[in-house]
Amino acid sequence: MNLLRRREDLACRQVVELVTDYLENALSRSDRKRFERHLRACPNCSAYLDQIRQTIATTGRLTPESLTPEARDAFTDLYRAWRAEGPPDEEPGT
Repeated sequence: MNLLRRREDLACRQVVELVTDYLENALSRSDRKRFERHLRACPNCSAYLDQIRQTIATTGRLTPESLTPEARDAFTDLYRAWRAEGPPDEEPGT
């Protein structure tokens, strides 16, 4: 999957968009090298990648019983508010 045909360095926004492909080994060899070159030079994107890895590692380990009653209530309220909003409006032309 060679989505990045340009030879220039990646911008932070591109790195953020490609994190999933990177973690799933879906980038071409050249795009992977460009991605990793950016990470070596950008502490913010490196930290973002670490956060995503930690999120993935934590997913599935949380149980309702591991949350405090306050945290369960906060998540329940957040979910109910999200459901009440309904689906987001589509952009014109999409």
